[in-house]
Amino acid sequence: MIAFVTGNFVYKSPAVVHVDVHGVGYEVQISLNTYSKIQALDKGSLHTWLHIKEDAHTLYGFFEIAEKNLFTQLISVNGVGTSTARMMLSAMRPDELAQAIVTGDTLTLEKIKGIGKKSAERIVLELRDKLNKNYIETTSSAFRNNTLETDALNALIALGIARTAAENAVKKAVASAPSSENLEILIKTALQLI
Repeated sequence: MIAFVTGNFVYKSPAVVHVDVHGVGYEVQISLNTYSKIQALDKGSLHTWLHIKEDAHTLYGFFEIAEKNLFTQLISVNGVGTSTARMMLSAMRPDELAQAIVTGDTLTLEKIKGIGKKSAERIVLELRDKLNKNYIETTSSAFRNNTLETDALNALIALGIARTAAENAVKKAVASAPSSENLEILIKTALQLI
C-alpha cells in the first residue's frame, strides 16, 4: 500500500494531480476539496489510498488524513464505490458530508449525483455511529482563472459525467451566478444541476 506521496505537483486539475517523486510521476485522483487546498502549491504531500482492480491500479490522494479516512469509510458502504465517494467529497466539504451523515440528513445526501434515497439511507445507517460531529474541519478557498468554465467542464468529465451533460450543467451554473469566480462553487453548482 502507498500511504502517501511527497513531491512536486507538475500538473494539477480539479480531478487529477501528477506528483513527481524523485523522477517518478504518480497520477493521483483527487476531490475538489483537495484541489482547493493544493491549487496554489508547487509541491507537497498527499495521503493516498491505492485501489487495485483486475484492469487498473488507481491512486487516490487527499490533502488531509481526515478526508482520506472519510473516503475509506464511504467505500466500505455496500454500493458506494471509489467514484461515488470521490463525487461525494467533491460535491460537499468533508466536514459538511460527515455532519449530514451524523445528523441523518438524507435529503442533503440525495442532492449529490449518483446518490439516491436508498443509498443515502444506507450510508447514514452504516456510518452514523462511526463518525462524530467534529470529524473534519476545512476551509474553502477561491480560485480565479480566465478558463474557469473550461476547468469546471474538465472536472465534471473527469468525474465520469458525459460531455454534453457536463457542458449544459456548466452553462446553467454560470447563468445562475455569472459573477462567481470560484471554481469549486461553480463545479458544485453544476453537479447539483445534472
